[in-house]
Amino acid sequence: MQHFWELENLYTYAFLEIPSSPLILPQGAANQVVLINGNELAAIVEPGILLESFQNNDEKIIKMALAHDRVICELFKQITVLPLRFGTYFTSVNNLLNHLKSHKQEYQEKLEKINGKNEFTLKLIPRIIEEVPSEGGGKDYFLAKKQRYQNQNNFLIAQAKEKQYLIDLITKVNQLPVVIQEQEEEVRIYLLVSGQDKNLLLEQFLNWQKACPRWDLILGDSLPPYHFIE
Repeated sequence: MQHFWELENLYTYAFLEIPSSPLILPQGAANQVVLINGNELAAIVEPGILLESFQNNDEKIIKMALAHDRVICELFKQITVLPLRFGTYFTSVNNLLNHLKSHKQEYQEKLEKINGKNEFTLKLIPRIIEEVPSEGGGKDYFLAKKQRYQNQNNFLIAQAKEKQYLIDLITKVNQLPVVIQEQEEEVRIYLLVSGQDKNLLLEQFLNWQKACPRWDLILGDSLPPYHFIE
């Protein structure tokens, strides 16, 4: 039987406080994941994964990325974990334990910050004003075209105000920590919510929808707090 100290090529999913009761450890991408305990902190790893073996293979990368998220989510249902970036890797148990030792305080503070909390993704998808184009020509046509342009401009200004009002509502009234990512197609607001406030979040979501009639709002499922561990 191979001992922990002999394990090599450790793909690492998460760090956590040493659990007080046994965890149900999920299957990794290719092998069973294992728990390696250090001094107060532990790591969830999958041994025998050579990064070079899948770096140039898109199919293997996708499989590994899906396994990465699945393992972290399954663990997160049982205990607070510090999810690591896709591709985190240690060549040996000794290197892993030395890393945990040298970053012990930093990781403990991060775990304390997210303890008992979940991440939710709030998507804001902008609605588009529907204008009926004018037909024909002449003065009336150009006046109608000018009015359409003005309506579109007013709509975009109101849309931007709604977005900022919502952000202020979430951060100042609801006092939720957020990470905001803006893209051309949508805005994503990542929310950090304590376990006991999940139901309250669903109630607040209805208010947020009313406050943003020019946006379609979508609230995602509970996830590990990926965006609050930097």
